Amino acid sequence: MTSNQAISSHFLGPRAENLDVVRKSISAMLDQLQLTRTAHAEEDAKNGYDFTPSHSPESQRVASIIPNSVGMLSQLLGQHSVPFWSPRYQGNLYPDVSMAGMLGYLAAMLYNPNNVAFEASPITSAMEIEVGEQLCDLFGFQTEPSPSSNVTGWGHITCDGTVANVESLWATRNLKFRPLSLRKAMDDADRPLRFIPDTFSVPTCQGESKPFRQLSTWELLNLTPQTILDIPDQLYAQYGVTSEFLNDALDRYNVQAAVTDVLEEHCNADKRPMYLLSATKHYSWPKGAALAALGTQNMVSVSVDTAGRMSTTSLEIWLNRCLETETPVYSVVAVMGSTEEGAVDPLEDILALRRSFQARGLSFAIHADAAWGGYFATMLPCGCKTDTSRSVFGSRGGDDGTAPELCLRPEAQRSLCAMRHCDSVTVDPQKAGHVPYPSGALIFQDGRMRNFMTWKVPSLSSGSFTGATYGIEGSKPGASAMSTWLAHYCIGLDQGGYGALLAETCYASSRFSALWATVAKATDSFLCVPFNILPAESTGDAKQVETEKQRIRDEILATGNKPIGQKTLPLLLALGSDLNINAFALNWRYPDGTVNIDVAEANHLMSRVVKRLSIRSPDDRPGAVALFLGSTRFSSEEYGDALVKFKRRLGLDASTDEDLLVLKNVVANPLPDGSLVNKLGDIFKAIVNEEVKACRERNQNTADYHSFSTHGTDDVFLSYQSMFHVPNHRRQIILWASLDPYARRVYREIKGSTGADIVIKTSDKIDLEPLLKNEGSTFLGDLTTSHGMILPRARITIQRIIKSRSLMPATNDSCYPSDVMPFYLYGTTSEQHISHILTKAPNIGLDASNVRLQVQGSPIDAALSKGAIIALQDVFEKAKQPFADPIPENFFFARGKQFNVKVWADPRGYDESAKGLVEDVVKTPPLATGTIVLGEHVIVDVERVNRDPWADDDEATLVGQWRDRLKQVVRDMDRAGDH
Repeated sequence: MTSNQAISSHFLGPRAENLDVVRKSISAMLDQLQLTRTAHAEEDAKNGYDFTPSHSPESQRVASIIPNSVGMLSQLLGQHSVPFWSPRYQGNLYPDVSMAGMLGYLAAMLYNPNNVAFEASPITSAMEIEVGEQLCDLFGFQTEPSPSSNVTGWGHITCDGTVANVESLWATRNLKFRPLSLRKAMDDADRPLRFIPDTFSVPTCQGESKPFRQLSTWELLNLTPQTILDIPDQLYAQYGVTSEFLNDALDRYNVQAAVTDVLEEHCNADKRPMYLLSATKHYSWPKGAALAALGTQNMVSVSVDTAGRMSTTSLEIWLNRCLETETPVYSVVAVMGSTEEGAVDPLEDILALRRSFQARGLSFAIHADAAWGGYFATMLPCGCKTDTSRSVFGSRGGDDGTAPELCLRPEAQRSLCAMRHCDSVTVDPQKAGHVPYPSGALIFQDGRMRNFMTWKVPSLSSGSFTGATYGIEGSKPGASAMSTWLAHYCIGLDQGGYGALLAETCYASSRFSALWATVAKATDSFLCVPFNILPAESTGDAKQVETEKQRIRDEILATGNKPIGQKTLPLLLALGSDLNINAFALNWRYPDGTVNIDVAEANHLMSRVVKRLSIRSPDDRPGAVALFLGSTRFSSEEYGDALVKFKRRLGLDASTDEDLLVLKNVVANPLPDGSLVNKLGDIFKAIVNEEVKACRERNQNTADYHSFSTHGTDDVFLSYQSMFHVPNHRRQIILWASLDPYARRVYREIKGSTGADIVIKTSDKIDLEPLLKNEGSTFLGDLTTSHGMILPRARITIQRIIKSRSLMPATNDSCYPSDVMPFYLYGTTSEQHISHILTKAPNIGLDASNVRLQVQGSPIDAALSKGAIIALQDVFEKAKQPFADPIPENFFFARGKQFNVKVWADPRGYDESAKGLVEDVVKTPPLATGTIVLGEHVIVDVERVNRDPWADDDEATLVGQWRDRLKQVVRDMDRAGDH
């Protein structure tokens, strides 16, 4: 049996080929359940509690409803569930469930044990203890007392990694402030610990033994975790202070009693303790900071490198800053397998930095967020206890071409091994452990640490399990413990078990990374660029990169199921991320080969591709999706310079802060066929080519119908009805125009008699670009009002182009104006009009005709004729964006409204980008100041300007569709029940 076949035997299989194992196991469970209940019923009968089954019509009705309903709901799930078990599914971190995990959960669920306490769940509670010990052993934590230390690790199961992370944060916060609580209990007036002598000493983080009472606040806040955890044992050994008395004495000084008071007393507002985490941190960390009253602003984002790993250079800068300003640090969190790009933070270097800074007086805990990557430690010969000084960091392939026994990068191996030096670790059995939800876990190197995540500390000694005493959860399913325990038992937490399984997924992930690096050639209609660079890219030599790509095609992808040569294996394993997630992005070329530079248009291509490769609505059929891929967004705030470089590699304009949509594939299950990667690659390429055609059509500078709002009576000004998301409508245009004599007469009559808002729509599809190159250009337009057309095909002549500015994303500001609301002011000395400056999307179109302007200062006539800038004072646009649709009745921009204003000349050419214009102008002295009153003609548009014809249904619409589908099934169930 090959390695892949052995691994596959742990799963139900894509064709349910191992269903017989599941069927027999479930049958055995139900037989045992019947025996158990029958045996208890016999005991009940002996005690007078006999029960006679009911055969009433109602019981018979219920007996028929349940199987019918379950059958219909099972059919519903079968029709619409995402096939996480299928090799086609490469979308996200949703691995198939192992049979052991599934059956373990089902077996326990039949008895519904609650691991809140032993009395409610003796068997599954014992299993939870063993799972904690198994994970401690995997991560290199001591599980039995040794001659050198009685301290052992401790772990427990949580509902998920988020709760485990929050528990870690809770414990670390309490640990950090414990020395302050102890000191206060020794020094306060009533001093419950006043008897502790002045000679009681502890080591500082710099290794100097000092009397506890002489430690400064800074020194107290920088005692090492080990020192803090040892204090109760010291007090007992030296002075006989019991843990019970100590807990009672410290209770009133506990940080949990008043977090804010403790922070305000001991930490200045600008020196609150910090958490330092990778900028790509999981959302559970700021959430946890809010829950623990630490403040999300104290969760500091450390920048990442081009591989998505925490930059130790940036981390060192932050730590130096904290040391210099005496700002305490709770913890540094290292991510062992980020969920977006599969990066493993350089934990060895982070630990080295801690040692260095402890020598200088700054100490902190280190937590490994290994929710995704923790189980990958099973790929190491001895888990995290592997000796990193030995040459185990190699890679060799199996004789039959199967996955290498050890296919992690040396850096990732060292980081995983280094987890044994962390204070705590989060790991999710529900992810790479292949067990059902919910199952996360929190593991402490020193089991005494668990006493800092309980409401009332029962003791400060290692060992013992008391269910919900520790952690956030109360009731918790014993089924999760049995599921995890049985999966560990059946698969094995070693190289031959989970290690082999995950080696297969990493090996397959490297094959996928080879695909993404080479799927597009220079002559293709699109670019496909992995987030992780190819080895040759570091040289900067384009020829070497192309040579390496061809080698990947020839020596890796072309092999299919054949063995990959030993010379090629290092190249394969250098591709992609540290684990089994591949992030990559697409861009497209115009027909002439020119690469699109617009981030928004690259995002549009990827959104179209993702829509084809996922399911969203009940109309989508999972079976029709040839390949499932996931997506995420990389923001400038999180990825910084790494995103800038990624955009450049894609040929995109990197000058904007625009988010980049990124595709990803996660090889969460072993692939049964090595040639499948190529087959899926062909499917992917065909889909992308189809969607590129749509992107090209969307971006062709083709003729279209265009609309203009009209302003003025004597002189006619046109304000273009812009659209941010339609490329050939992405301009803000203001024109001074003239109408042919008849059209002018009709226009004036309508304006004068009814005051109606007149819109001019081009009579034919036209190309705006050549029209706007020269003043004097003409076009035919239909004059319309809300009641319909009033005059077709009027001749419109452009007398002056006042503004013609691109609204392409590259020309947009990164944020809205904060203190003002800016408009273009234009018209004549007798009639003035304003149009809102569109700085970024989403936005709102606001126009007002014939405003009443009263200003003092320099003359504004010259600026007015070219289009001045006028800003409404005390109208904070940033606070109002994005505007709701529909607009409320009491909207601020309405006829008769008066505002204080400032007026400036526009320093830029009429067709120059408006990026940064408002920010620059408002810093300069205005030409004039005064007031403006809006006239009778006010136009407000929040729909058209933001309309995206290609946008997907919003989430609320999709949720409604799924609920409608469920209601239909309920109606079917009701009809079946009636029969």
